Amino acid sequence: MLFNRSLPALALGLVLAAVPASAQDATPSAAPAAAPFTDAQRAGIEAIVKDYLIKHPEVLQEALAEAEKQQAETQRLAQTAALKEAREALVNGPHDVVAGNPAGDVTLVEFFDYNCGYCRKALVDVQTLIKTDPKLRVVIKDFPVLGPESLEASQVAIAVRQQLKGDKLFEFHQKLLETKGRVNGARAIQVAKDLGADTTKLQKDMASPEVKAALSENRGLGDRLGLSGTPAFIIGDEVIPGAVGVDPIRKTIADVRQCGHASC
Repeated sequence: MLFNRSLPALALGLVLAAVPASAQDATPSAAPAAAPFTDAQRAGIEAIVKDYLIKHPEVLQEALAEAEKQQAETQRLAQTAALKEAREALVNGPHDVVAGNPAGDVTLVEFFDYNCGYCRKALVDVQTLIKTDPKLRVVIKDFPVLGPESLEASQVAIAVRQQLKGDKLFEFHQKLLETKGRVNGARAIQVAKDLGADTTKLQKDMASPEVKAALSENRGLGDRLGLSGTPAFIIGDEVIPGAVGVDPIRKTIADVRQCGHASC
């Protein structure tokens, strides 16, 4: 479990707060507040902790649930701050694919990996949202977290943006994400070639500082937002992890339009 290392301290705090007074009286005389526990005092307290938790295991379960709740809230607040600070890089990154309406009133940002099965599933949702919402702007960010093949594919995908533009670029993204089996650099180059890219230039551009900078920026954004997997969607002031389907994303978009926040 996530909080195992803090259990002794957590349990001690619980005991001091919740153990009946009669049990606390069994503890050796307390030292002055500023002094550390002696070995004898510590042994006495640990015995009370053990006895109390054996008799009342539900206390520890409740404490763990509360600790997890507090950690989740801390992460949420940190994520909200990161979203605000990184807003411009999220929605207007110079290396991103933009689909849908470039001048749309709401921007949906997706972090994805070309070898992520859930990203392939979510592609259908993104396509549906673009078709049914003419005011939606979609930003696609490469976030290769599933190994060297994913990294190769993203290097090609970012480099090909020097040649393919607009709908052609989004077509490349869709075709590569729809590939059956693992996607690597060779497969990405073949898809780019099929769409008219110069593969000699493409291979040269793959090693450019611009490609490295784009991947580094996306990794940094993902770390700041606490992203642990793909896909991850950002709408307004909310991060939506996973392939959640069209309806939850559509509702969040509607709320952003209505009140400027992901939940009104």
